[in-house]
Amino acid sequence: MARNHEVTTRQLLLDDEGELREPGWSRSLVQEYRRSMIKAPAWRIKEWDYYLVLADSFGAAFTISDDGYIGLQSVSLLTFGERSWQHTETILNPFPMGKVRLPSSSEKGFTTYRDKRLQMSFSVEGATRHIRCNFEEFCDGKRLKADIVLAQPPMDSMVIATPWDQKHHFYYNQKINCMRASGWIEYDGTRYEFDPATDFGTLDWGRGVWTYDNTWFWGSGNADLDGHAFGFNIGYGFGNTAAASENVLFYDGVAHKLDDVTFNIPEDDWYAPWTFTSSDGRFEMDFVPVLDRAADMDFKVIVSDQHQVFGRMSGTAILDDGTELHIKDVLCFAEKVHNRY
Repeated sequence: MARNHEVTTRQLLLDDEGELREPGWSRSLVQEYRRSMIKAPAWRIKEWDYYLVLADSFGAAFTISDDGYIGLQSVSLLTFGERSWQHTETILNPFPMGKVRLPSSSEKGFTTYRDKRLQMSFSVEGATRHIRCNFEEFCDGKRLKADIVLAQPPMDSMVIATPWDQKHHFYYNQKINCMRASGWIEYDGTRYEFDPATDFGTLDWGRGVWTYDNTWFWGSGNADLDGHAFGFNIGYGFGNTAAASENVLFYDGVAHKLDDVTFNIPEDDWYAPWTFTSSDGRFEMDFVPVLDRAADMDFKVIVSDQHQVFGRMSGTAILDDGTELHIKDVLCFAEKVHNRY
């Protein structure tokens, strides 16, 4: 049972020994990340910004990362319907070790990557976040372009500071849900436009030093419920969660903390229905997969087996005051990822 300790004191994330000062969760980045305070070697440090923007029938994901001895710059385009489809294009960079220069905070600055094929940037502009992307020869020799704006009024997020059971290893992560999306993606003569009344973006911002071999579970979704922005973040496998889990509901900009959530996955058939159950009974869901964005990479030292499964969620979520929210067929994703890297 997770204790769910909430960190409220503004402080440095790490102490002079390179260990977390105060493991737990918070509603914003109250603990300050400084790469210079990490005691692990540069090739073990992992930093990334990942955005997922979903409408009901299409979506896109954008990643800029510096994972020490490898950088992965990635874009995915997904469509959902009778013929669900996805394509992910990734550019690998050997041994960036900080050269990508990702910002130390999600709250300001620019995250950028540029080469001959890919020009991509994420910027914080007042109460909005701006995603710009131009990817030459994204798929079948055709270019993908995107210009997306995510609205971020004052709102809670989910921030977790988690130790691993290994010296100098930690996971510092923020998930920002419920950002209403506008803008567009263009690919192969089709323009996909986001509607802020119904469509949302999510930020996964991560910094830390990971153990070599790990398996995690993560799920996230957003929906408009009669004009109210609703979202959830669920997951485990990210280090020692004795201090807090990262399971949270969001409703009208306020975070409602959950205890433990279990992914019940029929791994012999990723397209069979899943369920999600919770130790406190506040997140009980059925999930019907529609698209498995699977990726299998084996470079001997670096191995990754990923199943990011998109589907439709239905069930009941209960807020802190006991209010029951009922959702039906909300497009979202849940994943299981095993990495050795």
